[in-house]
Amino acid sequence: MANPLNMLVVDDEVNIRRTLSVCLESDGHRVLAVSNYRDALLEASRRSFDLAFVDLRLGPDSGLDLIQPLIASSPWLKVIVITAYSSIETAIEAMRRGASDYIPKPFTPAQVRLAVDKVAQVRSLEQKLSTLEEELGRSSQQVDFSSGNPKMQRAIILSRQVAPTEATVLIRGESGTGKTILASQIHHWSDRGSKPFGVISCPTLSPELMESELFGHVKGAFTGAIRDNPGRIAVCEGGTLFLDEVSELHLSVQPKLLRFLQDREYEQMGSHKTRKADVRIISATNVDLEHAIENSKFREDLFYRLNVIQIEIPPLRERPEDVITLAEKSLTFFTRKYHRSLSGFSDEALAALQEYDWPGNVRELRNVVERAAILCSVDKVGTEYLPNKIAPRLTTLRIGDPVNLNRIEEEHIRLVLASSKSFQEAADILGIDQATLWRRRKQYGI
Repeated sequence: MANPLNMLVVDDEVNIRRTLSVCLESDGHRVLAVSNYRDALLEASRRSFDLAFVDLRLGPDSGLDLIQPLIASSPWLKVIVITAYSSIETAIEAMRRGASDYIPKPFTPAQVRLAVDKVAQVRSLEQKLSTLEEELGRSSQQVDFSSGNPKMQRAIILSRQVAPTEATVLIRGESGTGKTILASQIHHWSDRGSKPFGVISCPTLSPELMESELFGHVKGAFTGAIRDNPGRIAVCEGGTLFLDEVSELHLSVQPKLLRFLQDREYEQMGSHKTRKADVRIISATNVDLEHAIENSKFREDLFYRLNVIQIEIPPLRERPEDVITLAEKSLTFFTRKYHRSLSGFSDEALAALQEYDWPGNVRELRNVVERAAILCSVDKVGTEYLPNKIAPRLTTLRIGDPVNLNRIEEEHIRLVLASSKSFQEAADILGIDQATLWRRRKQYGI
């Protein structure tokens, strides 16, 4: 069976509501049934639905008039119209207003399941696309959590153990250690893996924008709110929301997040309607939250709600046995990405990478390797393609030494290439065009 959907049934006939509910719930879906226009809009304002069955005749009201308000409450909602008064005209009008399908009464369970399966497939593709867009916006490198370091191994084992549960997770580690990647993996290892995974970077948003991004807002809630925004919690229904650097969450937003963690309830900015959502929260921090609590910058009760399971990622300097493996796998990735033909690192380059302290952790390592993959013009990446802080290049050459001009030119070009961000920048520094620089590199085997 496809992933369970949240469904709303709107029909003024009690037998139809009961029959549809039994049919859908027997297939594992979550169903809420109401009898009229007003109750349908009320429930849609309280929680997110994937699919709504709407009768065209709802007493004095028309189900056609309900289609667009329902979709406005949840832009991803699919509407299937049901009616005993089927006609081509009403079908066309329902589709024009946003309905996805049309079923005439009397209908069979097989017809209902066929229509639901179509919607389930579409929702699954939409959610996968949303998650893919999130991931592509951050990084497209293949994730590999193999490690020879005992601390890192314990972090991965704990992550796999906690993934299938509903426990709230707090990931701790320095900037650049891979907290977002690990949070994404916990989501994919869980039963929620086929549902959306969203990320909010807490330090990048003002308190007002943070609340809007998290819970959503209605049109006119604040200056610039020209349209409704469902918020990340609604968008991640059934999935996982990752709060990066949660220590930066403003004090005015903290009690609202605490309430959601406790009751799964919240209000959008500018609205008094209480909404519900089924979303798992994973958070991360690179600071001492206990110290923030002591300084009244973070709520203690929120900390305990977020810190049900704590996972510590060690910095890269504490796992030197992983540096070479990570560097080689990153080089393989960037070699393919930039269509290069590199076979690896020189022994000297590997030694330099291993000896470096990596204050920026895995993120810094990937950036260094990407730069080397772009600049390297020979088979193996040597120390000359690593930043000077990682592989200091010493030379005994001085102006006036008894060496020929070619030797001085070669050494100078090597140093400029190694310290430049791009081939064009190196050419500009040397005062030559790229074609000339390319010929010089070929001449000296750089």
